Amino acid sequence: MRKLISFLGWPVVMGLAVGLIFILSQPHLRYSLGLQVSQFFIPPTQEPISYAGAVKRAAPAVVNIFTLKQVDNQRNPLFDDPLFRHFFNSADIPQQQRMSSALGSGVIINNGGYLLTNNHVIAGSQEIIVSLHDGRETRAEIVGSDPETDLAVLKIPLDNLTSITLGEPQKSQIGDVVLAIGNPFSVGQTVTQGIISATGRHGLGINVYENFIQTDAAINPGNSGGALIDTNGKLLGINTAILNTTQSNSAVGIGFAIPADIAVIIMNDIISSGRAIRGWLGIEARTIDEPNLFNQESTGVLITGIYPNGPADQSGIKAGDVITHINQQAIMNGREGMNLMANVRPNDNVRITLLRDGEQLQFNALVGTRPSSK
Repeated sequence: MRKLISFLGWPVVMGLAVGLIFILSQPHLRYSLGLQVSQFFIPPTQEPISYAGAVKRAAPAVVNIFTLKQVDNQRNPLFDDPLFRHFFNSADIPQQQRMSSALGSGVIINNGGYLLTNNHVIAGSQEIIVSLHDGRETRAEIVGSDPETDLAVLKIPLDNLTSITLGEPQKSQIGDVVLAIGNPFSVGQTVTQGIISATGRHGLGINVYENFIQTDAAINPGNSGGALIDTNGKLLGINTAILNTTQSNSAVGIGFAIPADIAVIIMNDIISSGRAIRGWLGIEARTIDEPNLFNQESTGVLITGIYPNGPADQSGIKAGDVITHINQQAIMNGREGMNLMANVRPNDNVRITLLRDGEQLQFNALVGTRPSSK
């Protein structure tokens, strides 16, 4: 038997070698063999098994916010009648005003004590208390707010603060894993996990200016103003709102966050100028509901009015023109155009593509500063 194996060994080895050389010389056979082998070898995933590292880096920068607000009670006009008050103890009459507490979250952006939260968290507050991850508490000062994006800037007088690292929300993709950190229902700091469901979401009627990151990470009452982070613990957005289709105020897997880059620009504007600074063309416009009226297949916005000596007027744009693109970005409706201009800084040049009497024209406009709405 040994002699037989010894006799057959070399021929078998040589045969296998020749067969392997033949397979490698045939591309279609290499591809087929590769598919079969790959079924037994699954490449390792790039995502971490645990997100504890990301949470450890970001959580110390997320704070709990408690506010005290004065609210009005509705009461029967009879309580104000002098005769009624004469016969009843005034202590038994409901007070017109009472103090109400509310909660939310916030994110420390820099070591100077500035933090971002939502305007609706602190609006109308008489007192704001910030509770840090390390257990410290302090009163907060309102630096300013921007109701049109529902953002507010607070400042706390503490040292040794841990600020969050800013991410790059403009590079985020649908399907990226994200984590939401906040204080839902006042149960304490909580982390939820999901994915980015959409980017650039607008037209929801939540804010005047909308450019939301949509996520299915659970966001509940109390999460407002908290952090939406990536798997490296970097800030992608400020959690702002949930889509609620019931009366239960519970999340339904559709939450929205303001991109961090936009939020930080607004924060810096508020710190330096007291308000958000937005680009302005000086036009009034409406969406074209019937493009065929202009014998055009495209969509855009119809300019219905021009602000005298404003940026558009000075660049030669006229009422009746139809804007189709700003900086080569298609403008489908007035809301998109307003959001895009809001993100352009004053004194920047923009390229306006428009239709005038069926002819496509291009203009350069020097962006101005949008007048304050106050």
